[in-house]
Amino acid sequence: MVPMTASPGRRVLLAAPRGYCAGVDRAVIAVEKALEQYGAPIYVRHEIVHNKYVVQTLEKKGAIFVEQTDEVPEGNIVMFSAHGVAPTVHEEAERGRLATIDATCPLVTKVHKEAVRFAKEDFDILLIGHEGHEEVIGTSGEAPEHIQLVDGPADAARVEVRDPSRVVWLSQTTLSVDETMETVDALKERFPQLISPPSDDICYATQNRQLAVKQMGGEADLVIVVGSRNSSNSRRLVEVAELAGAGASYLVDFADEIDEAWLEGVTTVGVTSGASVPEVLVEQVLEWLAQRGFEDVEIVKAAEESIIFSLPKELRRDLREEAAALLAERTRES
Repeated sequence: MVPMTASPGRRVLLAAPRGYCAGVDRAVIAVEKALEQYGAPIYVRHEIVHNKYVVQTLEKKGAIFVEQTDEVPEGNIVMFSAHGVAPTVHEEAERGRLATIDATCPLVTKVHKEAVRFAKEDFDILLIGHEGHEEVIGTSGEAPEHIQLVDGPADAARVEVRDPSRVVWLSQTTLSVDETMETVDALKERFPQLISPPSDDICYATQNRQLAVKQMGGEADLVIVVGSRNSSNSRRLVEVAELAGAGASYLVDFADEIDEAWLEGVTTVGVTSGASVPEVLVEQVLEWLAQRGFEDVEIVKAAEESIIFSLPKELRRDLREEAAALLAERTRES
């Protein structure tokens, strides 16, 4: 029988911060506001964020997720996901006579701008990231003639550049900090004059979530990371937990995916969630654990987060115009 009260010695270490970052929050709200403002359907190119629950919830509200721009019927609205897109995608939308809303995370946009700038200065750009990830595809598309993808430290050996004195590295924002720096070190062995980006490309939220997992990993017999399998930053949290000394680490979308066998011999469970995960999914995991005797929850706090990003400019403009029209109408009525 499943115990319904806390068992002596059993506890949960709950990472803070966890879950939604500012870029994800902005992107999800952007879809919701667009549906309110313009009505359904709103087409979204790729998943707005990499989370199964979020995508399913938005689909129920009227969002339609497509893989390619040409799947959107002419005259409709298409929103670009938080991961960003290449300039060619904007051109496709223009040719298809589509209205666009760009929900690219501002931190990804920063990397895009860095790529454009270094390409204009004729640098070879070594982009550290995972092949096929939407963010990597979007960044590479800003300067395809100048960018080479480096997918991990072992990949550094195959890199060839035109001038070793004019080489810079950039990175996907959701990588493991430690693995990225291993790749940078491997690249610097080959190219000692390798230039680093003006500011860290790995986003603050990714770093903070990894730091919290590192702090609790050594104490946890088991770490449960809530997140989807196509979420790069969620998968990295599993890896970071294992490297930090956790007995085992698993990625789950929902509480019912947890295997009770994982709890055998476990007294301390670490819980965290990726940057695209709503808190309701973490609460369901905590409830599942509490029903099995893990009611004692301790917070492991690594950082404070207060960053908020404004909505995409296209939405802000239309919402302002609507508010102005409404105010004018009320003024006339009075």
